[in-house]
Amino acid sequence: MLKYKPFIFRLLETDRGSKYFVAILLALMVLVPVCNLAVPESSAFHMPVYGVTLIGKYLTYALLAISLDLVWGYLGILSLGHGAFFGLGGYAMGMYLMRQIGDRGVYGHPVLPDFMVFLDYKELPWFWYGFDQFWFAALMVVLVPGLLAFVFGWLAFRSRVTGVYLSIITQALTYALMLAFFRNNFGFGGNNGLTDFKDILGFDLRSDGTRIALFVCSALAVMLGYFACRFIVQSRLGSLVMAIRDSEGRVRALGYRDEYYKLFVFVVAAMLAGVAGALYVPQVGIINPGEFSPINSIEMVIWVAMGGRGTLYGAALGAVVVNFAKTYFTAVAPEVWLFILGGLFVGVTLFLPRGIVGAIQKIRGMLGASRNTGLPGMAAKK
Repeated sequence: MLKYKPFIFRLLETDRGSKYFVAILLALMVLVPVCNLAVPESSAFHMPVYGVTLIGKYLTYALLAISLDLVWGYLGILSLGHGAFFGLGGYAMGMYLMRQIGDRGVYGHPVLPDFMVFLDYKELPWFWYGFDQFWFAALMVVLVPGLLAFVFGWLAFRSRVTGVYLSIITQALTYALMLAFFRNNFGFGGNNGLTDFKDILGFDLRSDGTRIALFVCSALAVMLGYFACRFIVQSRLGSLVMAIRDSEGRVRALGYRDEYYKLFVFVVAAMLAGVAGALYVPQVGIINPGEFSPINSIEMVIWVAMGGRGTLYGAALGAVVVNFAKTYFTAVAPEVWLFILGGLFVGVTLFLPRGIVGAIQKIRGMLGASRNTGLPGMAAKK
């Protein structure tokens, strides 16, 4: 940890956006637990458990958006299958949570989850072994998405698949996973997925304290994920990655094996997406094949575009803003939400090509330029 302290301090001193982003996360980590546990329910400042869970879910989406921005904003790869890594991380955590139920399920079987008893499974499938241990599940949360990204990236990048063709292949990947996980004989609950979780690490998932702990873990994961991505993009590796984004052919002509650098960033982003999925599942209480839906991956792209591609904290902002709007409009007018989402994407493309953060930076730059140009005139009058 000491090794990275100078970088973190230097980042916070030189990057105003990072400073604000970290300050907001720290404020949330303090205010949300206090408003939930210490403020009485009769107060207007009380934060209900539902609100804690909702903000925690938004934070997992923020981490997911940061991981996608690392690939799209800095590497230039528009991944339309990023939901695959999110879903795999979620299923890894869901398998651990299912193994913790034990004989407290509907059918009371000490080993097999309820859906396996219902489908007449005789024994636990081999790929469920080890998920009764948290450390093994945590390892699979990052290893399984990372391994899939490594195999997929190795084949795609070495074959020089780029542009829209790569985007289509990533979308086909997540669609194939969705179809596979929908099958009852695949061993992951079929259409219903995994649900009815009881506890995590021995703590009741329905208790306020556990919900707060999951929220704090989500905020910490967003912060650490942000610092990790910022460290990558501000290193020499990051400079080379952005050079690949801007002119891949020229980088290759200079003698660099660009596929190795693309593969590394792609795998790191997949692992972060897996962590986001693992934190999402215990807070929401379910994971099903719908998380692999291509529309979900397209929505993630809209988050990043809305907040500001190539900024990391802008991607997190876009994820929170769009999902807050989704929560509101699906409750008020659920039938028009998809039209609103499409309108947001078109509006951002036309009027905010650099997203919300880009627009703020442009306005700040214009104000700064106007102040600077006004000073000589004032001096001349004197």
